[in-house]
Amino acid sequence: MGFYSPATLISDAKQHGIPVRPVCVVRSHWDCTLGEDDSIRLGFSHVQGLRREPVVCLLEERDRKPFDSMPDFLARTRFAADERRQLASIGALNTLSEHRRSALWESERPVRTGDLFEGLTVPIAPLRKMNATERTQADFAGLRLTTGPHPMALIRERIPNIWRAADLVLGRDGLRIVVAGQVICRQRLGTAKGVCFISLEDETGIINVIVTADLFEARRLTVTSEAFLRVEGLIQLRHNTVLIQARTLDRLDPGELQTSASHDFA
Repeated sequence: MGFYSPATLISDAKQHGIPVRPVCVVRSHWDCTLGEDDSIRLGFSHVQGLRREPVVCLLEERDRKPFDSMPDFLARTRFAADERRQLASIGALNTLSEHRRSALWESERPVRTGDLFEGLTVPIAPLRKMNATERTQADFAGLRLTTGPHPMALIRERIPNIWRAADLVLGRDGLRIVVAGQVICRQRLGTAKGVCFISLEDETGIINVIVTADLFEARRLTVTSEAFLRVEGLIQLRHNTVLIQARTLDRLDPGELQTSASHDFA
């Protein structure tokens, strides 16, 4: 996928108005596909820990006859228990169930055919729906990306007076502002005299931050290890590009959210 991670490419696609659909057992293929409305449908290849062989079986069975229920899906596919749980947790079974936790509950049901219990209604799962944070957490754990809200959209209300990436073009050169985002890239080139370049991502785009060698040494652990950062600095307008010259930076607490790793270079 080149320099940027699939998570960042998906986020950029959504920012440009391209619909991105989640993995779905009744619609997805192994690779990502394009819909008639120019939407992107995520493929099974993005699901962590999912073997290709049972996916091929699923596709063959689906071509033969569409799945019409969770028991039908379980009876005609060959996924291991942990693979079924992964599919349920990322919402890939939602078309066959009420919600993700319901799918987790139903996918654990033993597959029994030809006995006295066949055809009985499955009890409704006594589990609440995942909230937005839990769904995002499950997406990154199972896919290393999300088609739902960007993590920054979920925590922005806790950090007032923070500039968004899309708003930076409204700032003037030298203006002192505060930005925040998920770290997607860190670079510290040998030719840059110790300067570190950090790319932060929020729900509207990417923020490019310059960290001087002195600030890097003073905040080395925070700069190199934190997944989310809050940065106070000065806007620099250079060749139609907006940069933030960091003056201070701190860890931004994402709460329970765990996201994909950043793309880092020494």
